[in-house]
Amino acid sequence: MSIVQRRFAKLYIALGHSFVRPELLEEALTHASASAAGGATVGGLAANYERMEFLGDRVLNLVVAQHLLKRYPDEKVGQLARRHAALVREEALADVARRAGILEFIRLSAGEELSGGRNNPAIAADCCEAVIAALYLDGGFAAAERFIAKLWAPLINQTPRPPKDPKTALQEWAQSRGLPLPVYTTMAQSGPDHDPTFTVRVQVRGYPPTTATGRSKRLAEQIAAQFLVAMISGQNPQPHPPRETHGNADKPTTH
Repeated sequence: MSIVQRRFAKLYIALGHSFVRPELLEEALTHASASAAGGATVGGLAANYERMEFLGDRVLNLVVAQHLLKRYPDEKVGQLARRHAALVREEALADVARRAGILEFIRLSAGEELSGGRNNPAIAADCCEAVIAALYLDGGFAAAERFIAKLWAPLINQTPRPPKDPKTALQEWAQSRGLPLPVYTTMAQSGPDHDPTFTVRVQVRGYPPTTATGRSKRLAEQIAAQFLVAMISGQNPQPHPPRETHGNADKPTTH
């Protein structure tokens, strides 16, 4: 067993697969900051998980869709779509990465490590998708499907009814009252390209807007929608909003 394989021995058990090409797994666990610092390349490109993540996302979507069709044969497409969206979102991926023990093997630059990158849900989710790609490339579809079926089973089992994400809930709430659809506006984007932070504002006509910050635009929109749903429950429309409600992905706050 090579040095790389010995290093990943514990992870092999969690993944249910022993890699013939462990360099695939190493690439899947390398953050852009680490590859830039180390200068490693694959095919002339910086060796990090970004390209693997692209493939892993597609494999995950296919496997989850296939399992949902078998598990819920009587549900309509809209219900299956809500389940699917909940199972492949960042929060679900980060949860799987933690349970599989992926986080401790992620390669980060010293600066990214000090800034808390190892516990960043966005990085955890990206690495999880990249690991799925590594499994697919090394062991074929069966290896990736085994991992997904095992680690996603608790997430599938804990939602007996199709979940409804905050954006959908807010849209349905507005439509049920004859109001225009919620309007989402990106107010700001900060941070490096590989780890951006987005600030998004959402408003429904006649109600105060809410603003939230997240590691992705989608996450920020979901948090802002969640705040607005909570705030307007039981309230009457206000034509001149007196204030905004703010929050972020790590510690939601209102003021």
